[in-house]
Amino acid sequence: MLPPMQRQIIEVKDTPKKPRRFVFVLLPEFTMLCFCAAVESLRIANRMADKRLYEWIITGEGGETVSCSAGVSFQLDSDLPELLRDDTVMVCGGIDIAAATSKKMLNWLRREARRGLMVGGLCTAGYTLAKAGLLDGKKATIHWENQDSFTEEFEDVTLTKSVFVIDGNRMTTAGGTASIDLMLKVIADDHGEELANAVADQLIYSAIRTDQDTQRLSVPTRIGVRHPKLSQVIQMMEANIEEPISPAVLAHQVGMSTRQLERLFRRYLNRSPKRYYMELRLQKARNLLMQTDMSVINVALACGFASPSHFSKCYRAHYQTTPYRERGSQATRLSV
Repeated sequence: MLPPMQRQIIEVKDTPKKPRRFVFVLLPEFTMLCFCAAVESLRIANRMADKRLYEWIITGEGGETVSCSAGVSFQLDSDLPELLRDDTVMVCGGIDIAAATSKKMLNWLRREARRGLMVGGLCTAGYTLAKAGLLDGKKATIHWENQDSFTEEFEDVTLTKSVFVIDGNRMTTAGGTASIDLMLKVIADDHGEELANAVADQLIYSAIRTDQDTQRLSVPTRIGVRHPKLSQVIQMMEANIEEPISPAVLAHQVGMSTRQLERLFRRYLNRSPKRYYMELRLQKARNLLMQTDMSVINVALACGFASPSHFSKCYRAHYQTTPYRERGSQATRLSV
């Protein structure tokens, strides 16, 4: 029979008189990973310190059950309660975040935020915080798939591509394992780096990221090609969707001829620079159609199309449907 495992107890200085309480607010279709990663980090901190440094409750609209995007149902501890002044609120979002953000939720968040509480948004819940006006004038982040629509809707928020952002009494993450990085930062600030590192070790989390790390893979990793000039051109394309740059100018910027640029794209990506650029613009257009209520005309302009007819023609050729039908199918799906 194996002997019981011995664990190292981390000495925590200035232990608080009572645990810091986190109030996790689960929105419909929330991402289970972002929620579980956050809770597990707090649980392990308690275990490694051999003290109850943190406690948490799970709340949500209705106070009964809520299902995550994977279809698993969670039992809630309560409906949206009146909180304590030193509580930390963590809203957990996922897919269809606009549909999951109700008026009741927004009003509750505004009411609790007025009392000065620390409020965080995990994964796409940065949208919910922004919709409630809690991120106006602040830096924030959100999952990369939602960045385009977020930028269009919330001009008063400084959106970054960081893994997580803490700005005053507001916290946001990009989703997924970024919850771990945020919680490790919180634990380190509360009780020291030694405890945070011990939690990371328990999670087998060997690459702790900071708010200076970006959420997406580098261009070479994403496209599976390590060619510096190709990566540079793609970065310029991604940064100039609303006002596309001609292949000739792109080629000149990286010190090659237009023909050389054509050959480079054909060799590594099996498409022309013009085709690749068009796919980037159409991908952004689809995100805006699916995630915002922007008119089709405004979506077209935001993605560098001079006319709705040209936009519709290109969209249909790529997605086998029109922008109007795409918008209609999305509305039907959300109403089911």
